Amino acid sequence: MPGPEWVGRLDIADIVRAHRAELEAVQRLSRQQKRVLTDIANCRTVVLGGHLDHCSRCGYEHPSYNSCRNRHCPKCQALVQEKWIEEQRSRMLDVPHFHVVFTLPAELRPIATFAPCVVYDALFHASTKTLAAFARSRLNATLGATLVLHTWTRKLELHPHVHAIVTAGGLTRGGAEWRPAQRRFLFPVKAMSHVLRAKMLAELRRAYREGAFKHFRDFHDPQAFARLMSRIAKLPWHVYAKPSFSRGEHVLQYLGRYTHRVGLANSRLLSVSSTRVVFRTKGTGVEKLSPLDFLRRFVLHVLPDRFHKIRHIGLYASSVQLERARTLLALPAPPRAEATWKQRLLALTGRDLARCPCCQAQLTTFPLPPIRAPPC
Repeated sequence: MPGPEWVGRLDIADIVRAHRAELEAVQRLSRQQKRVLTDIANCRTVVLGGHLDHCSRCGYEHPSYNSCRNRHCPKCQALVQEKWIEEQRSRMLDVPHFHVVFTLPAELRPIATFAPCVVYDALFHASTKTLAAFARSRLNATLGATLVLHTWTRKLELHPHVHAIVTAGGLTRGGAEWRPAQRRFLFPVKAMSHVLRAKMLAELRRAYREGAFKHFRDFHDPQAFARLMSRIAKLPWHVYAKPSFSRGEHVLQYLGRYTHRVGLANSRLLSVSSTRVVFRTKGTGVEKLSPLDFLRRFVLHVLPDRFHKIRHIGLYASSVQLERARTLLALPAPPRAEATWKQRLLALTGRDLARCPCCQAQLTTFPLPPIRAPPC
């Protein structure tokens, strides 16, 4: 029989606090995974301190606790995402863009789990080289692109793939002109999948020669790596491309949904009990897991420290080329907006944190110290 269902607002932090010890009893966690679970459990609690808002007119008081700011935390991404979009608005070219997705085959997921930094870096490099190769051969130009790594499915299973937002055109060599791509067609996806496969295999072979997988148990057999490479060389790889967006602003809003998304948002939790977690997948679909299995899947998506999951290439990696493209396209420089986090929250939620919600008087803020230093 299922245990009693939790009431109130459903939060992954509650699952972490209740079942982390159970997870650590059966699975060895990396230092990064432990830190993520600790941060999520402490986020917006007295542990991290905060401040007390007080209204001297009506006596209203409300404590607000600090965020953990961990990029894997489902409660810490909305304001970070808005700040990122503001910063990119001054860089993004107001031209059509394509959305391209590069996906790793399932056969590579075990080594991605063993050496995520190596495999995900290889996927970024292979995706970048694939776009650059087609830009040279088809347009004789340098594109601009922003790439974002995702590692999950809607069921929270491991599924590494890179989303790329790519300019529908680029600068010719020497920056003499802007050469547009076709409006509804960037490059042939079947050909891109063949090139991606070849470049990814080259990246993995190089990593193997450098000893990146020497402690991977399945490769203790000297022929195992060669057999894996031979097998995936025969598989169809998947590259997907959507028709272009017409305006840079539309691209930004769309891309913002991908850049700071985590594996599972609290809003997708449907019910939580001591024995079962139910969350929404796609459409009306749901996934039902034990809390232990839920946390097993959740920690699969913890990225290595200092690993950059958002990367810019081509025009978007060079301020000189970017300004040259803007000049050729006769695009005005977008205004830079510097908003505070309270202003961003007001724009997102309509809540003015400087005013009392009861009488609209100006609030006075007092610090609340943390109850202890954050753990390492």
